[in-house]
Amino acid sequence: MAWYDEAVFYHIYPLGLTGAPKLNPYSQPVHRLNTLLPWISHIKEIGCNALYIGPLFESVGHGYETTDYKKADSRLGTNEDLTSFVAECHRQGIRVILDGVFNHTGRDFFAFRDIKEKRENSRYRDWYCNVNFFGNNSYNDGFSYENWGGYDLLVKLNQKNPAVKDYICDIIRFWVKEFDIDGIRLDAADVMDFDYMKALRQTANEVKPDFWLMGEVIHGNYSRWANDGTLHSVTNYMLHKALYSAHNDHNYFEVAHTIKYVNDMTGGRLKLYTFVDNHDVERIYTKLRNKAHFVPVHIMLYTLPGIPSIYYGSEFGIEGRKERGSDDSLRPQLDIENYKDAVKTNPYTRLISALGKIRQHTPALQYGDYKELVLQTSHFAYSRTLDGKSVIICVNNSDNAVSLTLPCTDTKAYTGALSGKNLSVSNRHINVQIPANSGEIWIPSEITPEDFTPVETNESQKAAQKIKTKIKPVEQVKSSEEKKAEEKKAEEKTQKAPLDLNKPYEEMSVEELQEAILEKMRKNGPVTDYMLGTVRENTHRGSLINWAKSFNR
Repeated sequence: MAWYDEAVFYHIYPLGLTGAPKLNPYSQPVHRLNTLLPWISHIKEIGCNALYIGPLFESVGHGYETTDYKKADSRLGTNEDLTSFVAECHRQGIRVILDGVFNHTGRDFFAFRDIKEKRENSRYRDWYCNVNFFGNNSYNDGFSYENWGGYDLLVKLNQKNPAVKDYICDIIRFWVKEFDIDGIRLDAADVMDFDYMKALRQTANEVKPDFWLMGEVIHGNYSRWANDGTLHSVTNYMLHKALYSAHNDHNYFEVAHTIKYVNDMTGGRLKLYTFVDNHDVERIYTKLRNKAHFVPVHIMLYTLPGIPSIYYGSEFGIEGRKERGSDDSLRPQLDIENYKDAVKTNPYTRLISALGKIRQHTPALQYGDYKELVLQTSHFAYSRTLDGKSVIICVNNSDNAVSLTLPCTDTKAYTGALSGKNLSVSNRHINVQIPANSGEIWIPSEITPEDFTPVETNESQKAAQKIKTKIKPVEQVKSSEEKKAEEKKAEEKTQKAPLDLNKPYEEMSVEELQEAILEKMRKNGPVTDYMLGTVRENTHRGSLINWAKSFNR
């Protein structure tokens, strides 16, 4: 057992939270990172014991176009500020992992500047992919190179170059020595070279006991990236999508199918990083058609297998949507002083705080075996069992209360961790009532922590109608029928063109890669609407190539 097995994460995008300028003037450091010190006690108060924060290092703009891996972004402060911040987190019992942007650098990075200056004579010409001095780029440098995501601002590192590999491994050592961090989240891990990741894992194993490597992976077989040789865990984007759409469509079968699909994929041995929103996707409060579903969504986040994470501000029920291709509204500046009493006055914050404490003090939710008990489109019950004791979770996405009789383990009584209600056991069954648009976590009374404080979850439903935000509401989400029709049309269109499965993946178009993946899926069984949608939504060639390769041939 490692610290991350029992972690409840809080996620901060620091350039946004501190209100840093969008572009880096490379001026004297402004100590904005110190303004985040009061957030540490808030993080602890709402039941989180780990922090994922980043990007933090000198960069051009949004943080993912790194200029210097060894220097804190001057818009945030100094290396000393970061060292002190991590030390204060540790003092308050909070582990810290940073964003590792090791797939690409910015154009101001020393190696790229050297290429611009010395061209063919640069000792760093092989540090980047496909540098061609007979080509050109959008900055008119007189040479071309492989970028990331179609942006010349992001220059893709040549991860097969031993010098690059050694340099990044030394950066990990530096971060641990300088800042005493506990792990790294690898940006764009799904397009990284696997030998490169193996070197990072070997370094992680050396620098600190239980040093955690977690990777951003959107699609594909998660176990290909997370295993004993590469990463400890990856982001569970499949469950992220299922959690909000299952509520919007009133269809818990989607969640149940996703859990089974991921469990079969990983052999049930991985603890994936689970979330309902982050700095790249719209806020959960915005995505939910019925804001009262905030309650059952988060009950599931904290009780399903995985390592849960809350994105800063979402515990207050704020909104955030992508606007005109910008992520700015997903990464707002917030002042903790405006939320200092949120645990007492804001029902959303009070719910998240209760769930965090329940998660931390209930080992069955961290280590227990998952079992589906009752599954209907509108209600869902499952258990997490450890040492013969089962915690039972019930959720309801309908506007009516639901009564259920559920099997349980050998115990005398159960306590509702949220409501504080007690239930007696009869013939190893309990009779429960799940309120409309809500849920409950039933814990055997003999292992229920004494400091649990009941939470009135229907307050969140009332607040959903009262709390107003400055951000526009989400656009109308298409109905499941409309989405199915579009997906069917897209699939029929793709199937018209014959596919050469012997063609190298690197030579395939995005559409060909999508169809190649679907063809491999069909060989393993029926392709559901959900599976089809996940393939169609992925338009990144690098990610699709790795996904196609992740199938057993």
